[in-house]
Amino acid sequence: MKILAIDSSGMPASVAVCDGGTLLAEYTVNFKRTHSQTLVPMMDEVRRMLDLDLESIDAVAVAGGPGSFTGLRIGSAVAKGVGLAMDKPLIHVPTLEALAYNYYGSPDLIVPMLDARNHQVFAGIYTFNSGFCVVSGQEPVSVTSLCERLNSLSEEMDKNIILLGDGAYAYRSLIEDNLRARHVYAPAHMSQQRAGSVAVRGMELAMHGKLETAAMHRPDYLRVSQAERVRAQKLGEIKADRSEP
Repeated sequence: MKILAIDSSGMPASVAVCDGGTLLAEYTVNFKRTHSQTLVPMMDEVRRMLDLDLESIDAVAVAGGPGSFTGLRIGSAVAKGVGLAMDKPLIHVPTLEALAYNYYGSPDLIVPMLDARNHQVFAGIYTFNSGFCVVSGQEPVSVTSLCERLNSLSEEMDKNIILLGDGAYAYRSLIEDNLRARHVYAPAHMSQQRAGSVAVRGMELAMHGKLETAAMHRPDYLRVSQAERVRAQKLGEIKADRSEP
């Protein structure tokens, strides 16, 4: 199965092509440029270097969230565009599951964390026990609450902890104050989003029939954006004012 994979859920923009058990190409840039500027040129460069006919791909795997609202929308738009133009199915890959696949096969507790601001992260807890195991699915959570959970799980399951993702580094001092369990921080080449991991996880999901049409695909934000929260608060205040006698 040949998969074109896209991840623009965070600061890194990443594109990969995987054919069966072979990663043919992976192009990742982690720099402060908008994904609308980088993602399509990166995909076109990968296609050119591989002399790839997009008609030959079987599916498009895309990091479907959580992550940056803007980044997810851009990645979703690109994936949907390719899917619609080439009449190819999409594979919605949870961002944190793909990040956990950076440590494929590890028996430790793998904890990818994305910075959600205000001492909160999007986090999930995973391990590999004769296959991929979701200990706790991806969710927004405070760093202190996550540390409390990890302290209990590490003791209960007798496992070390691997922390990765930009949230692990953004809140490292807070983590060190609250996480008593044995833990390490992933090195740079293992800690960020990679389209290669999206492709591998996507291939497994596809084998279990988890495909969708381009028209069906929607990013999974896990919570509303700051702008939407502010808007809802203002609307609530307006309604409250109107209801006063």
